[in-house]
Amino acid sequence: MSALTLNRSGREWFSSLPACLLLLAVVLFSTSSDIHNQMLRLGEQFWSGYYKLRVDIAPPECNPSRDIDAAVAAELAKESDLGDMAALLGSVEKDPADVRRSIERSVADCQASHASYQQLRDQLTPTVKAYRAVELFVADVIALGLESQRYILIVVVMLCAVTATLTRHHIAMRPMETRLDYTVSLTLQTIANAMLLGSSVIFRQTTLASEAAVSAEEMMLHNLWITGFAALTLASLYRLFRVPADLADGGSLNKALLAVPLYTVMCLISGTYFGLIGHASGIGIYLGKMMELSDMFLNVGLYVWVGMMLKQTRLATLVFNVFRPWRLPPEMLAVVAVLVAAIPTAYTGASGIFVIAAGAVIYSELRAAGARRQLALAATAMSGSLGVVLRPCLLVVVIAYLNREVTTDELFGWGIWVFVLTAVMFTAVALAVNRQSRFELAPASEAWPATLAALRSLLPYVAVIVAVVLFYRWALDVRMDEFSAPRLLPVILLAILVFEHISLKGRSHRDAEGLEVNHQGLERSVRTATNDTTAEIGALLLLLGLSVSIGGVIERSHLMETFPQSFDSAWSAMLLMVVILVVLGMIMDAFGAVILVSATVATIAYGSGIHPIHFWMVTLVAFELGYLSPPVALNHLLTRQVVGEAEVTAAQQEGGTFYQRHERIIMPLIAMGLSLLLVAFVPLLFY
Repeated sequence: MSALTLNRSGREWFSSLPACLLLLAVVLFSTSSDIHNQMLRLGEQFWSGYYKLRVDIAPPECNPSRDIDAAVAAELAKESDLGDMAALLGSVEKDPADVRRSIERSVADCQASHASYQQLRDQLTPTVKAYRAVELFVADVIALGLESQRYILIVVVMLCAVTATLTRHHIAMRPMETRLDYTVSLTLQTIANAMLLGSSVIFRQTTLASEAAVSAEEMMLHNLWITGFAALTLASLYRLFRVPADLADGGSLNKALLAVPLYTVMCLISGTYFGLIGHASGIGIYLGKMMELSDMFLNVGLYVWVGMMLKQTRLATLVFNVFRPWRLPPEMLAVVAVLVAAIPTAYTGASGIFVIAAGAVIYSELRAAGARRQLALAATAMSGSLGVVLRPCLLVVVIAYLNREVTTDELFGWGIWVFVLTAVMFTAVALAVNRQSRFELAPASEAWPATLAALRSLLPYVAVIVAVVLFYRWALDVRMDEFSAPRLLPVILLAILVFEHISLKGRSHRDAEGLEVNHQGLERSVRTATNDTTAEIGALLLLLGLSVSIGGVIERSHLMETFPQSFDSAWSAMLLMVVILVVLGMIMDAFGAVILVSATVATIAYGSGIHPIHFWMVTLVAFELGYLSPPVALNHLLTRQVVGEAEVTAAQQEGGTFYQRHERIIMPLIAMGLSLLLVAFVPLLFY
């Protein structure tokens, strides 16, 4: 067995398998809540008052056979004994009739309580007890899931981050190609990881030294962070001294610095800043804020897993087969791919997440359909940029939650028009400015039969998807929306993999490149998808976490307070907003940037007379332009991450004009840049 096989096998056992189990646990815990709700409803339908049967009921302590006459006499006698004192206090003498009525009501209530108790005891049949046991077990599973969600997130982040370090899979401006690249990158990674470890230890000691009581749960979170960063530091230190033999000699320091992962750069900047201001625990504190949005970050991991499972299916190939008979020019096919990708992007909530989840599929399908590398890379990087303004994008929901000036209905309503605008601009750039091939479609008489045949091949997949969605809708009363999508999509993809395992077992099919391949089966498909998922999750979530820390630097440095709190001219304010928002899009993830903008930039915009809905539409488009803009261009880095360095290098070596050589960068910039200018400044004409 080769060393590569051993390494892969060890990775599957110590990284991929635990990550797969943890992700399945997240889906199980979230689904168990829906199951429990339905169990409570069914219990109430079968046994009226089931909510009272969920717990053992103690018998009433009152006496239903109480002697009313004796009780009345005793009450009047007690009042007679207190006669002098009552007179002194000015009490009114009780009417014997009132005393009797009161005791009669008390006895009646007692008898009703005993009757209700007996009725519940009669209802508590063995069937009810068995059902109750299952329902309470599901309730315990839900409680366990809610309590363990933050623990799962830390374990997933650290486990996958260690995997990304050991496999050299972190997101950087360029890959490690020389020994100098490797040494500089791993040295700075080790320093940054040690800085994360030290900050977490100091944060723990500060928490213990505070006067506030520290819960066992909080201490467990501290210990998990410390353990994880210790493992990450050891992993980078191990890689530092295990230099791969395939690296070239030589190299330059400038290029080596570009091979440093982005999370490392963010950590060094924020750690140095917090250290200089005497707040060494700052990184640990801001990473701890991830726990407040643990469900969101776990959803990111689920979306990446879904994308990698999608890569193992034939679904994307079959969808592109619908358009292939028309012999669309590559530019038009790229437009179709970007427009179709807007819908799943709206569910994932951020373009970067979609690129890393499904970018490899889009790129391979565009290349298989004849698109040149530069165009395929441009479309892949931009595949998630159009859907962030569409319902039910979670990012828009977060904006409405943090800003009372806007509602989701208003934002999604105007988001449709922004989507139409960006789609038109991308189509215009692709077909007019960017077109390098002849526009000749296949005759309809020739294309339609093949298209219909391709659609028939999709019908079983549609049936599987509809079956899962309807099962959740009818059996669990769960609709497909931005809140349920993270737990529905993994189930849908697993169902598709099961369907392919059954329908393609022992058969071969053609992949995206048209090559004949044998179906690898369910277990191997899930295993391969999870292997690809672990490193991607580690690279992405660690980057998202450190961008929160960079947001803390911006917040604590009071950088935004150096700008005027309002402008007399909305045009001047908008110009400044556009610049700031694009820069934030370059250096921060979408969710962290929205939180920072809500607390700082938004108030300046409102005070300058910019309408809140207009401002947030500009913000979303500006963020997307930032993710596509050098020098960082995060969506391009994520594209390279999923398609491979070899494809990007091959694209850079292609000849042609300046535009053709840099089409993957220039084309998205033109499309989104023009869209941003129109969204930002045209509405000001109507103020």
